[in-house]
Amino acid sequence: MPPDDRPPEPTTPIDRLRQVMRRLRDPASGCPWDVEQSFASIAPYTIEEAYEVAEAIQNDDMPALKDELGDLLLQVVFHAQMASEAEKFDFDAVAEAIADKMIRRHPHVFGDATVDGTAAQSSAWEAQKAVERAAKARAAGIAPSALDGVTVGLPALTRALKLQKRAGRVGFDWRDALPILDKIAEELGELQAEMAAPTRDPARLEDELGDLLFACVNLARHLAVDPETALRGTNAKFERRFRRVEALLAVAGQRPEQAGLEAMEALWQQAKREERGG
Repeated sequence: MPPDDRPPEPTTPIDRLRQVMRRLRDPASGCPWDVEQSFASIAPYTIEEAYEVAEAIQNDDMPALKDELGDLLLQVVFHAQMASEAEKFDFDAVAEAIADKMIRRHPHVFGDATVDGTAAQSSAWEAQKAVERAAKARAAGIAPSALDGVTVGLPALTRALKLQKRAGRVGFDWRDALPILDKIAEELGELQAEMAAPTRDPARLEDELGDLLFACVNLARHLAVDPETALRGTNAKFERRFRRVEALLAVAGQRPEQAGLEAMEALWQQAKREERGG
């Protein structure tokens, strides 16, 4: 191409990344896979990258966090490039919109408002978000709800937590954690009744199990425990201990499917004692 038609050299790392994405999406000379993608096909990768960021943070792995944040940033640039091609918005519009939102939601930093501590700031933040959600609902011609904006695509435990928090802000909440234990016992009893029914109804079992999980999330919220974080920790603990069981079996020349439940349970208890230093 003539020199005058060459794209300008990128001046910042983000400009370079955006230029790379434009090249990848070029219908004539880009990558066939990248050119074929759409918002819907890329969305699962976006979610996956967010989880990988969370995993790097949980592992306190800074090199991995740098890499995973780059992968997540690529997802933002990818979506913005596709939107630009569709003449909907571009990366600059995304950056401007989030900067405007942060300024609007932090009047104590960028304006004359004052807040007294973190709790007051969180309350002001949620109040501002509620105003924005109500305005959005009215613009769409629907009645505002305290539950507006709780994304359906969230993991179920996280969405349950957010729904409960929203309902709690308008007074629909337990006063403390202890009564929730009774609610959990009630939901467990209903699940046990369904399990004991002469003919099990899968839909009823699913419904009752969902109620039990929802109540457990409510307990976690009142204990100031994030249920997703708690379950991720338990998943990691299970994986760690089960791998130890497999290792102990391997020393004895056995595989798990050969050992039987009783032997594996004994090794599981050994793995627990080892972790606890006993």
